Amino acid sequence: MRIGVIGTGRIGTIHANTLSRHRDVGSLILTDADAGRAQELAHRLGETAAPGVEEIFRWGVDAVVITTATSAHAELIGRAARSGLPVFCEKPIALNLPGSLTAIAEVEAAGTVLQMGFQRRFDAGYTGAREAVRSGRLGRLHTVRALTSDQAPPDAAWLPLSGGLYRDTLIHDFDVLRWVTGREVTDVYAAGSDAGPRMFREAGDVDTAAALLTLDDGTLATLTATRMNGAGYDVRMELAGERDQIVVGLDDRTPIASTEPTGPPAADKPWTGFLERFGPAYEAELNAFVEVVRGERANPCDGREALQALRIAEACELSRRERRPVHLAEIAGGSPPAVA
Repeated sequence: MRIGVIGTGRIGTIHANTLSRHRDVGSLILTDADAGRAQELAHRLGETAAPGVEEIFRWGVDAVVITTATSAHAELIGRAARSGLPVFCEKPIALNLPGSLTAIAEVEAAGTVLQMGFQRRFDAGYTGAREAVRSGRLGRLHTVRALTSDQAPPDAAWLPLSGGLYRDTLIHDFDVLRWVTGREVTDVYAAGSDAGPRMFREAGDVDTAAALLTLDDGTLATLTATRMNGAGYDVRMELAGERDQIVVGLDDRTPIASTEPTGPPAADKPWTGFLERFGPAYEAELNAFVEVVRGERANPCDGREALQALRIAEACELSRRERRPVHLAEIAGGSPPAVA
């Protein structure tokens, strides 16, 4: 199997490393807007660098992995679909609903595969939470509390390109909330704060956000995110039911300290970022993609699934901006798929 990797930044490098050592992947063709970066990575891995995207398709590959800037995702997904190639793409499909819907339509018209990169679906903690909810261990689920906190903010130049805190960061929580609970979001109420560094205000973004989501069975979910969590990278989900309560992301590296006299000590080596925290999950999702390409498993996260997470993000952004509750029915995108 020959795979083209378009984009060799941080996550592209991680994915190229995973694929290069995969037993069912014979070779890679790597390309990047920074040709030197692609060549350096190709040399290090013993793979081939291409001068541009055109060569990826002209030289011939069996599948494509897209890890470019988000603004290029939809166009590249469409290009691969028209070439009859299965695609793995980092989230989101696009920074807006029209772009996402167009790309999905191209994939569906071509009858090809689009697997989206929501790596938390492959994390052991979230997988365990899903099993606990679906088995009935918690009884009736009534409350979900989730958070994603970055240790340090991104570069100021990147913020206007990110789509904002809801579309870039909390979109992972929106996706995994649906995946773990098997329920759909019906209503949101969101707020955000730009009281931190000026660069967030200049980008029209917020550095801290919160949202209250109502699920279609009445379960309430609160989700928060921040770019400014100096203690470390913190990603957790608590699920409370009538019979039991569980938590994802609580271990000896969780960057939180207890004020209780008998509480656990602070982490000696707290998580510092998503690549470290979710390293095994990133590898697992690429392994799954190879299996999908080989016809050995069903697509674990298609474009329609990713679209629902984006719709929730759009609803939260609208709610924050207009300071009102928003029904998901107000957001374009059609009826959601059944959650597997």
